[in-house]
Amino acid sequence: MAYSFLSRFRIKPEREAEFIGLARRMEGLVDLEPGTLGFRFFRLEAPHMFAVFESFVDEAADKAHMETEHGRPLIERMIGCMDGGYEREMLLDLEAGQ
Repeated sequence: MAYSFLSRFRIKPEREAEFIGLARRMEGLVDLEPGTLGFRFFRLEAPHMFAVFESFVDEAADKAHMETEHGRPLIERMIGCMDGGYEREMLLDLEAGQ
């Protein structure tokens, strides 16, 4: 079972263009991270709301993703664009609930 989640967050209106550029750069780095299955950013229906789907082979790979030399500065800038925190919802395989 992969370690996957969806995070939702609000972006400061004046920082949306910057955030989108950073998100696109981050999506392009996925192949540089062993243990990262993928991540993709989305704009949500509500104004200034965004989400990211992230999937890793395990929790350790997620933690390693947060500390990569190429990704850490991007992540810090992205967090600076947020208006408040974020809400993370873990995604479980369908069979996990049986």
